[in-house]
This record gives sequence, structure tokens and C-alpha cells, in this order.
Amino acid sequence: MISINDFTFQYKDSDHPALIDINLQIEKGEFVGIIGPSGAGKSTLLSSINGIVPHYYTGDFFGSVVVCGLDTVDNGCVALSRHVGSVLQDPEVQIVTPYVEDEIAFSLENFNVPSSEIDKRIAEALELAGISNLRKRSTASLSGGQKQRVAVASAIALRPEILVLDEPTSELDPLGSQMVFETLAHLNREHNMTIIIVEQKIMLMSHFSKRMLTMVDGKIMTDMSTVETLRQSWRLIEMGINCPRVVSLAQRLEEEGLYSGVYPRTVEEAVSMVREVTAK
Repeated sequence: MISINDFTFQYKDSDHPALIDINLQIEKGEFVGIIGPSGAGKSTLLSSINGIVPHYYTGDFFGSVVVCGLDTVDNGCVALSRHVGSVLQDPEVQIVTPYVEDEIAFSLENFNVPSSEIDKRIAEALELAGISNLRKRSTASLSGGQKQRVAVASAIALRPEILVLDEPTSELDPLGSQMVFETLAHLNREHNMTIIIVEQKIMLMSHFSKRMLTMVDGKIMTDMSTVETLRQSWRLIEMGINCPRVVSLAQRLEEEGLYSGVYPRTVEEAVSMVREVTAK
């Protein structure tokens, strides 16, 4: 689905590369989380997949990025958007119309989808995002979580094979964040959509993603299953990545010889772990 080989990118007027020697292969239907400190190159990596790099943000581009068989240097954002849907950190930036159904129709109309098909696509996207009840609502009246789900619905209305999201829950409360991730999990599970997400809420993301990349200073430092990444919490801390407390607790219990099971990824799993330990 995505093949990145020996990829290095340096923004115009920057004095150092944003990405260095990136090699990454992502298969159809994967749910991949990307974590790392600020300035690690996470957003640039996403922008390289949807074509914003190098067609909007220009600079020195070395290596290759191929998405759904399309070389991103030879194919612009419009061509790539038929395969890659994008959701930004701030939904306010993406929402451009006053009503929800108009927002979802906007991209469809720009791609000349037949009018007879548009209504069907709108209903389908709203249902997939779990917000069919919002169709007639004003976008200005929505909560942050609802706006982010509208942004997701707008992205998937074009039926992309890949959805990339850049910290989509950064401005949301726990309930709104959970709603967004449950929507993504549904798209991944029921429609085999490839999900690639940059997120700071590692504990929440780890409950849904199966594979996790860690990035520092423009490089991919680790690429392994989410479970294995969490077991190396000491490495996350060394890289300046905020480690979930339930993981730190599991690691400490393991070091003391009190626990040897799977590291918890939710509070509920942590409660089960503590009960298991205290029962001994």
C-alpha cells in the first residue's frame, strides 16, 4: 500500500533535514500509530504520504515515496487524494461550509461525483463516522469531537484506501477522543481501511493500533508491534516520549518480580494487573 525507500527531505530554507533515511512499508488494512517528541518529523512523514510534501511544502527530496502505486513526486495532491484521506489536528481548518451535509458534499462536488451518487455517499460517510444524526446540523454548533468526526466523514466520503491523521484528538476531551478512535477502529475493522495516525495520547492509541513507530530527530527509531513497543518503556523515556503510567507501573512490578504478563493498555487492564499481583 505504501512503500518509502531511502527517503530524506529538507524543507526549503531549513538548515537540516526534517526526515532522514526513512524506509517504511505499510500493508493494506494496517492500523499504525506514530509517536515521538516535538520536531521528530511525524507530521512531515504524513505530509509525504498525502503529497503535501513535496507539492505544497517544497525542498530537497531524495529517495522515493510510492502510495497505491503512485510516485508522490510525479503525482500531485489531487491524484493522491483519491487514495489518501487526510484529517488535520484542528478540524476548524478543514471545515469550510456552514452545514454538515454541505461539508461532506464539498469534496465530492470538486471531484465531479455525479449528483445522483453524492446523496448516497453523504449518508454512507455519516453512518460510518457514527454521526448520521448530525446531517442537518450547523457546523458552528458542533462540539470539538463532533467536528473531528465530521472531518473524518468528509475524508472518507471519497472512499480512500488510506486515512492519515495528525493528532486528531489534541483539542478533545477524553470522551471526544474515544469517539474518534472508535470511528477509526470501525473503519479499519469493517472496511479494511489503512489507518496511519500521529498521536500524543499513547495510552488511548495503544488500545487500537497494532503497530507503532517511534521517531526522533527525523529518523524512525523503532518499528514493532504496539505490545512490544510498550514493553520497552525505558526506551520511550530515553527518547523523550511520555510513557503511559499504567505501562510504567507494569514495568516496575516486572522489575520487582511481581508480574510477568502482558502490559496493560487501559485503566481497566491495569486494575486487573494490580488485582492479580495483590492476590499473590
